[in-house]
Formats: sequence, C-alpha cells, structure tokens
Amino acid sequence: MQLLKSLIILIVGFVLLIKGADFFVEGSSAVAKRLRIPSMIIGMTIVAMGTSLPECAVSVTASLTGNNSLAISNAVGSNIFNLMVVCGACTLWTPMAVSQKTLKQELPFSIAMGVILLILGYSGMAISRADGLIFLVIFVCFLMWMVRAAKANPVQPEEEEPKMLPGWKCALYILLGGAAIMWGGDLVVDSASAIAANFGLSQNLIGLTIVAMGTSLPELVTSVVASRKGEVDMALGNVLGSNVFNILMVLGAAAAISPIAFVQENMIDIILLTVMSLIVWVFAWTRKQVRRSEGIIMLLVYAAYMVYICMR
Repeated sequence: MQLLKSLIILIVGFVLLIKGADFFVEGSSAVAKRLRIPSMIIGMTIVAMGTSLPECAVSVTASLTGNNSLAISNAVGSNIFNLMVVCGACTLWTPMAVSQKTLKQELPFSIAMGVILLILGYSGMAISRADGLIFLVIFVCFLMWMVRAAKANPVQPEEEEPKMLPGWKCALYILLGGAAIMWGGDLVVDSASAIAANFGLSQNLIGLTIVAMGTSLPELVTSVVASRKGEVDMALGNVLGSNVFNILMVLGAAAAISPIAFVQENMIDIILLTVMSLIVWVFAWTRKQVRRSEGIIMLLVYAAYMVYICMR
C-alpha cells in the first residue's frame, strides 16, 4: 500500500513539473521579449534559479541535518544529468545552436567552477565554511556579470512586434510555474527516495541517481519545452545557469551552514563531470551547435555512467 501511494505521488509530481515548466518558460520568454533581454541571459538567471530550487532545498536541508554526503552527491549528480541528459534530450527535437559568446564565456565559466570545486575539495577533502562563502561571493559577481551583459546587449525590436502577454500575466505564469516546479520536484524526490529505500539502495547512490535525477527534472522538462518552442538559447542557458547555480549557490549555502566532507567517490564524480563538460564543449565547437547524433552520444555516456556508479 505504501509503495502504491509513493507511485501515485510520483505521477502527481511529474504532472506538476511538466505544467509548471510550461508556464515558467512562457512567462520568462515573455519577460525577455518585453525587456529586450537575450533569451540566453534569462535562461542563465531567472529560469536557471527557478528550476534549481529543488537542488537548493535538498542540499540545504541535508546540511542542516548534518547529512552532507547527500548535498554533494545531489549537486554533482544533478550537474552531470543536466549536461548529458538535458542537453542530449533537447537535441532530439532540434540541433542546439551555440553562440560564439557561449563558447568563449558561459561554457568555460561553468567548467572552471567544476575545476575550482575539485581543487577546494581535494585540498582539505572538504568544502569549509570559508570555501562556501567564497562560492557565494562568486555567485553574486556572476549575477552582476549577467545583468551587465543584458544591459550591454539589448535585443533589438522587431519590425513587427508579436502579440505579448500582459505584465500581470507574465508574473502570474512565472510565480505559478515556479511554485509548481518546486512542489512537483519535492513530491518526486520524496516519493522516489521512498521507493528506492524499499529496495535497500545506499544513500550515496540515491543522491547520485534518484535524488539527482529527481531534482533535475525541472531543468529537463523546462529545457525540452523551451527547445520545442524554439527557445534553444534559453534551453542551453538554463542548463549552464543551473550547473553554475548548483555549485556556487547550492553547495556554497550548504557549506556555509556546515562544512561538507569529501570522499574519494566525490572526487571521481567531479573529474567525470569536468571531462563530460569538455566533451560537450568540443561538440559545440565543431559546427557551433550540438547535433542530434552528438546528443545521442551524450545520452549513451550518461547511461554508461549510471552503470558505473551502480557497480562501484
């Protein structure tokens, strides 16, 4: 009976995530057009932070309860899922075009944050409170950089302005969508964790798989919806922004509350995250886009990674 209840809650969570993501993308895209802000910037800020709320909630709660192994595995596992599965799935609908600016700035910055996490974790086999505060300061600087970029490169108005959503409806869509995403993500994580616990899976494995995939569902659904709507820049921006947010804000806040201990598996996973990021970077450099065939390769790489962490 308990298992059936968890399955029902899981389905309800999926429905909330899908509909919430649809509303969130619609509202955010309308805001970008109204303010003449590039979709990439909206994707890396508003949408990325909104879809990363589940990761933030899980990791901060884990830190407050002293269960920090879940915090690090959740953040790193979510980043790997975002990079391989979310980007890979988006290419199944349309090739993911990548701008020169993204290749030279956003992607390298995302990779650099993973390398910094690896260095700080290796230096003392932990992320200290001071490291957490450093991450939070970098995050604030990152947001300021995004705002400056938006002001410096406003979107030029089109000759024929499309019909736009009224301001109050944009705000309503974003608020309702964000609430549905957060609530749906919580329901999915809680029910999936309960189902996993029934089968006797370890907590570290749950963090890298069930919890990481559950908290990354908003990114997956939001990016796929954005890709299907033709907002490819928003889809890629959401992934890169979420990955930066997960390291700087999520782990930064969790470490500032309570230092996060590192184990050897964490180091290996961060190295694999860095290697996978470089693979995506190479794919993007070839033709300034990630093609469907490359997206399928990314999905297969993630499947191989799943097999590896289940066997180790």
